[in-house]
Amino acid sequence: MALSPNQAPPALVKAHPLKQRVYEILEEGAQNDGISAWVDRTLMFLVVLNVAAVVLETVPSIYRAYRVEFTVFEYLSVAIFTVEYGLRFWVADIHMPLRHLGPVRARINYLGDPAGMIDLAAILPFYLGLFGIGGDLRILRVFRLVRFLKLARYSPGLRSLVNALVVESRALIATGIIMIGLILTSAAVLYIVEREVQPEVFGSIPAAIWWSVSTLTTVGYGDVVPVTNLGKSIGVLVMVLGLAMFALPIGIVATAFAQEIHRREFVVTWGMVARVPLFADFSAVEIAEVMKLLHARKFERQTNIVREGDEAHSMYFITSGTVEIQLGSGPISLSDGSFFGEIALLRKSRRSANVAALTPVNLLVLDAADLQSLMDRKPELAQALRKVAQDRSGNESVTPQGDISRDELKGGSDGD
Repeated sequence: MALSPNQAPPALVKAHPLKQRVYEILEEGAQNDGISAWVDRTLMFLVVLNVAAVVLETVPSIYRAYRVEFTVFEYLSVAIFTVEYGLRFWVADIHMPLRHLGPVRARINYLGDPAGMIDLAAILPFYLGLFGIGGDLRILRVFRLVRFLKLARYSPGLRSLVNALVVESRALIATGIIMIGLILTSAAVLYIVEREVQPEVFGSIPAAIWWSVSTLTTVGYGDVVPVTNLGKSIGVLVMVLGLAMFALPIGIVATAFAQEIHRREFVVTWGMVARVPLFADFSAVEIAEVMKLLHARKFERQTNIVREGDEAHSMYFITSGTVEIQLGSGPISLSDGSFFGEIALLRKSRRSANVAALTPVNLLVLDAADLQSLMDRKPELAQALRKVAQDRSGNESVTPQGDISRDELKGGSDGD
């Protein structure tokens, strides 16, 4: 279908501010978004309480004593989870990977997405039981434990672990196949060696599989053991193979998890650098080069970042949070995307003011030598930085090398 001259393609349609804000709270969760963080923590806490309630309800004495409380809590939880599900369904069409699909297809895609299916499964047992569908109501209540899976949505660590398992799924399947082969092989060998001596426990390969699994996993229940010398020797070999083979998937998962964490940190850092106005015109290659020079630092609320009189070794870019520069003329606040510390760095002097974190702050730090190298390679960056430094220092002359020609600042300072 052709678009009219006044009609924008679906991917470019701007969402209503309220819808965009709901999306930001539920899906994006920026580090400095207090409401988003509060919503995530509240939902996580509610999920944990729901799991605890499901477990405690299976104790007859507790359920009889607090039946009304359990019922009220269940209705309240389902109401909250239903609203959450409805809102996520509503904003699915502005989710970045789905925007190009259009409103209908984007929402259908959400319904079939694993995260969307978990959201639905968290409330479905309640509605099935409410309308008498699905059989025994007590069994349906146990199925509410699926809400525990919702924690993966609010926990970056759990999401990273799931992604690591997906990435290494082929390797894990291969190790699983090897383990099945070892179980069958060791069971067959013990069947041949021990079947005449212990026909009741090694009289068939399926019967010997129990010993094989308990031995390879090093659990060793001791209810089924070989009694011949050859059988015991084979048992020792199977134990050693079990230790080696079960260490293999653990190593695969640990390595994949570490790589996934590294990739996530890379993406987060990339996004922080790209948001800094000073680097707004940089290409992807140039941003990657800048990232090699920057290192991240975090400061808690009311923590000093720089002190007046300290030597200037670095400049700072604010990726999230707010800092306060304590000047003689009064405090100045800077927030996301701003930078400070460049004047003293360019002047090769000491800091002229204190800078403190008003909120938890994430900073990217650029050392003096790296800044000079970056300015040499990127003249337009050097020009922009000199202009900002000149404006902040009272229009003093700044040389092409970045040095401010006069020793004393005139007027306001940016906390250098």
